[in-house]
Amino acid sequence: MGLIARYREHLPVGPATPEVDLNEGSTPLVPSRNIGRALGLRHLYFKYEGLNPTGSFKDRGMVVAVAKALESGSRVFMCASTGNTSASMAAYAARTGARAIVVVPSGEIALNKLSQALMYGAKVVALKGNFDAALDAVRDVTNHYPVALMNSINPHRIEGQKTAAFEIVDELGDAPDYLFLPVGNAGNITAYWKGFKEYQAAGRTTRLPRMVGAQAEGAAPIVNGSPVLKPRTVPSAIRIGNPASWEGATSARDESGGTIAAVTDTEILSAQIRLANSEGLFAEPASAA
Repeated sequence: MGLIARYREHLPVGPATPEVDLNEGSTPLVPSRNIGRALGLRHLYFKYEGLNPTGSFKDRGMVVAVAKALESGSRVFMCASTGNTSASMAAYAARTGARAIVVVPSGEIALNKLSQALMYGAKVVALKGNFDAALDAVRDVTNHYPVALMNSINPHRIEGQKTAAFEIVDELGDAPDYLFLPVGNAGNITAYWKGFKEYQAAGRTTRLPRMVGAQAEGAAPIVNGSPVLKPRTVPSAIRIGNPASWEGATSARDESGGTIAAVTDTEILSAQIRLANSEGLFAEPASAA
């Protein structure tokens, strides 16, 4: 069962919304065996989103965005991507018989994710510049042609991604004290916060967590308070200088009493290795931020 069927009452879908799913969601909340003990934490968990159909949390938002795009009559989807979004969009386009167009920043794409998009049949266009330039190009095209924009600026992406917060509460019985996650284009921290607030309003949780985000030191516009023209960091997924969901991220931070901090590439790669060595969980660098 896909997440639209599972959380229909909490999503902007109706009788006219097509049935779309790749059995996304329902990813495990893995209890820490070693890192938590070393940090003096009795209850530390990892939400293992790598078990989604294309290997990332992007599938949660994409299934809702695709369903709503199809409902509105669109049969061509477009996104800017450094990797994960392109794979997800292309997979759901293939599933539904739609066309997928991916704009990638030349030389900054994760090749394994690009290969996924190509295998799913996406048309890939390389553009000189960084992710922000690619997203500007996609916005321009989708503003002038009947093409659906599938980046996280699409509010239906946020709607789908918020279901991860629902799953955490459903499994734990309440919201956690803290939620830590990386911040690139900032859609995920925005979505999690939205999900926790909606579940609290529905009486499904008695509290809200503090939201703690991490940006790479060389791509930390929210931390620095201004866009970064030439973001530089090893993790391509968070190499973003002007996040589309900036306002949502700062709202999540401020409303929850949390924080968004910068971390170095050395710290990110060390965390990636520690997670693998200590817990048996492999994460891409962006997820270790």
